[in-house]
Amino acid sequence: MDLQAVQVGVFAFITALIGFVTYWKCRGARHSSDSNKEYFLAGGGLSWIFVAGSITLTNLSTDQLVGMNGNQMALLAWWEFAAVVGLIILAKVFLPVYYKYNCTTTTELLEKRYKDKHIRATISVLFLLGNVFIYLPIMLYTGSLFMQSMFGIDTPIIILSAVFAIVGAAYAVLGGLRAVAISDTFSGVLLLGMGIVVVLLALAAIDYDFSGIPAERLTMIGDNESPIPWHTLLTGMIFIQAFYWSTNQNITQRAMAAPTLREAQKGVFAAAAIRLLIVPAIIVLPGIVSYKLYGDIGDAAYGRVVGDLMPTWMSGAFAAAVAAAVLTSFNSFLNSSAALYVCDIHEKYISPNPNVPKLSGYITGLFVLVALLLVPVYDGADSIINLVQQLNGLLSMPILSTFVVGLVFRNVDARAAIIAVISGVGLYAFFSFVWMPLHYIHMMFFTLGFCILTALGVNRAVYGKRAELVWKSDNADAVQLDAKGG
Repeated sequence: MDLQAVQVGVFAFITALIGFVTYWKCRGARHSSDSNKEYFLAGGGLSWIFVAGSITLTNLSTDQLVGMNGNQMALLAWWEFAAVVGLIILAKVFLPVYYKYNCTTTTELLEKRYKDKHIRATISVLFLLGNVFIYLPIMLYTGSLFMQSMFGIDTPIIILSAVFAIVGAAYAVLGGLRAVAISDTFSGVLLLGMGIVVVLLALAAIDYDFSGIPAERLTMIGDNESPIPWHTLLTGMIFIQAFYWSTNQNITQRAMAAPTLREAQKGVFAAAAIRLLIVPAIIVLPGIVSYKLYGDIGDAAYGRVVGDLMPTWMSGAFAAAVAAAVLTSFNSFLNSSAALYVCDIHEKYISPNPNVPKLSGYITGLFVLVALLLVPVYDGADSIINLVQQLNGLLSMPILSTFVVGLVFRNVDARAAIIAVISGVGLYAFFSFVWMPLHYIHMMFFTLGFCILTALGVNRAVYGKRAELVWKSDNADAVQLDAKGG
């Protein structure tokens, strides 16, 4: 009983400390007069440290810790190694364009490149569908599942999910992105530290001896039957990462909240370094060890390792770290979802000057309610992380195609891009639910190519426009200026 009191006391103290430090940092910050920029981009005042911290912890939550360790194999580390490439693409390719166009949302770039607000709203709706129907409920479910398996409690998952949802929504509604990013960073330091401790405890539990674990669990070269066949690294994997890190509002919003492009790039490169050096071990080694200790136990692996191996006196701190990870990822997605609705839909079609904090509060409440209702849908899934990636394919490649076409070509009608997106969603739905001829990562690559070709073909055949490569048209403009003596 005394140890339980210590656990609860440590958990409460650390959680309260993170909340207090977040409040203290937010209170002393300078605020922008632009309500959208203040609420959704922290007034453009995030230093590179908070950019890196928020990007890291927005991505690294229980869906990663539970889902990836739940595969109980080293192969899943490829998601993290490939993410480094995605972050570099964000820093060097996309961020300069977002800052050039002074974007609040990633989809604002589409409106400015296509000169059409409807494509911005269409892609925002797709992002919102992914956030509300996939990411938010999965975060609540995996966080609650972890707490159940770690502490061996009988509290229903829906009750634990409701607690996470209410507290996470409070951060997002009351503090905006500034509070979200600051709490992300402090929570991230705690989570990464505790994650490393778990890795060391797990390795010590098997005396650093991996004998007896099947070779397919340890290899980094996946065969055709594995979750990541080696050849998928050459096709769809890089584009999945480009979508997630470079066009996804939930991630990119943090990098767009720095005062300068250079400061944002520093934060993204720091996040890439963390992703390369620390995260892979955290998301695969405990799962591999759990296979040797318990056999094939799936998504319960991480919670079981932590519950069995971590000293009781330390488990309160780890519970605080996990709770912080769930809350920060959840509130990050809530804030980004509110930004998409307010900036891309409400202000464009309903009212141009709403009360941003009040409207965001209402829409956040709606998103939370829907996410909670969907938690039971994901209960009992064979592999959360593989399910997430497959569902992602419905939206990710069609969305990415609009950015590729918009940045690489000029003179493309927005309606052609929208038709391509709708066609791409339908095509991948067919692959997912009717006929999957190749691995789903290959089919994501195929879907991207289909969407790009469809946009260009419809643009020419239906709307009578000939797309021009940006670099080619830029060179032509330069020649004309030279000829005029400009």
